[in-house]
Amino acid sequence: MISIRVTAPLSVALGALGAPGWAGEPEDQGGPPTIVVVGRPLSAPPGLEATGPRTLETARLSSVASGRLEDALRDVAGFQQFRRVDSRAANPSTQGITFRGLGGNASARAQVLLDGVPQGDPFAGWIPWSALAPERLAFVRIDRGPGGGPFGSGAVAGSVELESATADDRSLAVGRLLGGSRGSVEAALASTPRLGRGFAALDLRLDRGDGFVLIPERQRGSIDIPARYDAWSLGGRLVAPLGQATEVQARALVFRDRRVRGLPGADNLAEGQDGSVRVVHRGTWSVEALVFIQSRNFATVARSADATRTVATTTLDQFRTPADGHGGKIELRPPLGSGVSLRLGADWRFASGETNEFFQFVGGAPARRREAGGRSRLVGAFAEGHLERGPLLVTAGVRFDHWRLSDGRLEERSLATGALLRDLKYPDRARGEISARGGARWRLADGLQLRAAGGTTFRLPTLNELYRPFRVGVDATASNPDLDPERALGWEAGLDWTPAPRMRLSVAGFGARLEGAIANVTLAQGPGVFPQVGFVAAGGAFRQRRNLDALRSQGVEVDAGLGLGILSAELSYALVDARVEASGPAAPLDGRRPAQTPRHQLSATLGVAKPFGDLALTLRHASAQADDDLGERRLPAATTLDASARVRLGRRLALLARAENLLNEEVVSGVSAAGIRDLAQPRTLWAGIGVAW
Repeated sequence: MISIRVTAPLSVALGALGAPGWAGEPEDQGGPPTIVVVGRPLSAPPGLEATGPRTLETARLSSVASGRLEDALRDVAGFQQFRRVDSRAANPSTQGITFRGLGGNASARAQVLLDGVPQGDPFAGWIPWSALAPERLAFVRIDRGPGGGPFGSGAVAGSVELESATADDRSLAVGRLLGGSRGSVEAALASTPRLGRGFAALDLRLDRGDGFVLIPERQRGSIDIPARYDAWSLGGRLVAPLGQATEVQARALVFRDRRVRGLPGADNLAEGQDGSVRVVHRGTWSVEALVFIQSRNFATVARSADATRTVATTTLDQFRTPADGHGGKIELRPPLGSGVSLRLGADWRFASGETNEFFQFVGGAPARRREAGGRSRLVGAFAEGHLERGPLLVTAGVRFDHWRLSDGRLEERSLATGALLRDLKYPDRARGEISARGGARWRLADGLQLRAAGGTTFRLPTLNELYRPFRVGVDATASNPDLDPERALGWEAGLDWTPAPRMRLSVAGFGARLEGAIANVTLAQGPGVFPQVGFVAAGGAFRQRRNLDALRSQGVEVDAGLGLGILSAELSYALVDARVEASGPAAPLDGRRPAQTPRHQLSATLGVAKPFGDLALTLRHASAQADDDLGERRLPAATTLDASARVRLGRRLALLARAENLLNEEVVSGVSAAGIRDLAQPRTLWAGIGVAW
């Protein structure tokens, strides 16, 4: 991956919402500092220097033209979602992420943590991006490669750590209101009052828009309508001292997201309530303890269009998918002397969920009802040590996890008679897994260092992958309760050069192998009747989730940054050669590039910052990629240009302007079996104000 970064001017003023003050820096009240509680976790382990993580600061998060976190993460080339469309128009169940070409699956292969809490949906593993507002964050740290440490299982492609902003990061009260193309509205309010030596934070975010028509004009019909969206989220946080060296951090999040996927009645609903408590003790023995609970629900109506796109029919009504998760961790850091550190800990996660859906529609009415779901449990322990002597830093860690899948089931009933047509109970399964990670960093000179790292980890199949069949258009995919966990092995080696405070260059080569990668494997073509899914019409495909032999990838990553006076620039480029290794029924996939995996990715940002305002231009490019496992549906390369600007009107008010896809590039995010294209965001213009008190 290649990345050139110039951010210092951006950090001066790109705080329209999320940067300090949004419309200006907080005023200095004078006097000695009184805030002891910082609202942060324990410090990042020094071993991260061996893996070269990338950090996105508040200023950059708040200057992304779309105002959405998933687009900010695209600054790190190699990051990819299952589809080239963000959380305003995507089906939420496709919002999985990955890195380094380990794609082709809608479930997340990278672990996303908010204040230490895993964010993947307990049932399906997708990420609720619309609820993760970037203005609530102090920074995002992205670590590519197999994960370790707490909650390291699941991070087969990397991890994304989100840390909430504190009272030191924002003004007492801030707000933002923007209006955009096609009736779009984005509004945010936040208050962060200090409470003695602690603070509270309350954030509200609203997003709505009439949306755009997902089908190109040359292919659309009378039934194609704009993909409307309407979402809100409310977050709260309380940080309070428990003595001189201890603090408690409590967080709550409630969200609701409604979308229409471009056809009348093709509605999507995602909603959830999350809560967590984290206790941090910074003493001779440092301790961090965390517990969390999550309650989520998802609903969707899948509709398909006829050849003339004049009639839409319902193929699935997934009317309720309740999912619950809870877990926690405890981490200890004993005092071992200068240059030596050790992390010892344990973590656990429990998930349960089920899908409730109507299917096999005849004459517009469903004939059958399906229930499918189960439970999963992960309990792990980890140890990670770091030794620094002179220019050399060495790190090594190991994890042991025990997983259990239980209560798996698939039931189908006739709606006409109530008769039980299918009643499958799957045997419980359990196993232990050992993972390890290590690396080293060698300082050759001031600002110049070599690094190398490698590791292994695994990902447990989601309850959705194990137990739920599904349909997309005329294609049908069966579940597979016998899926094994995916297991990753990865390595990287690189050189980091920082000749000046605003100059940085990092070049790294990497390799990764994901054994047992879960993919939707085509087994037959319609017309025909197939297990779990029933009849598949002509032109449709029957698929099943299967463990492939492996996905393997190798490539180059380069990150660099440069700042010259008022100018800043950032460039990120990734070259990834990824291939499938497959045999048996999946043999036709052998040697192919995984679906949804481009060979080249590029992100470049140029910023200009002056005392009265700032401007940022971002160019992104992704090369062509396949939309399906057999590589028969090709998504052309896409290049977009975004822009954002802010003009200060005093210390407390700023005018805001943003432009997404300024050149109105046609970005294809999907291609159906009939060749119908599904599009990503067209040109979208925004204007508004940001205020701070």
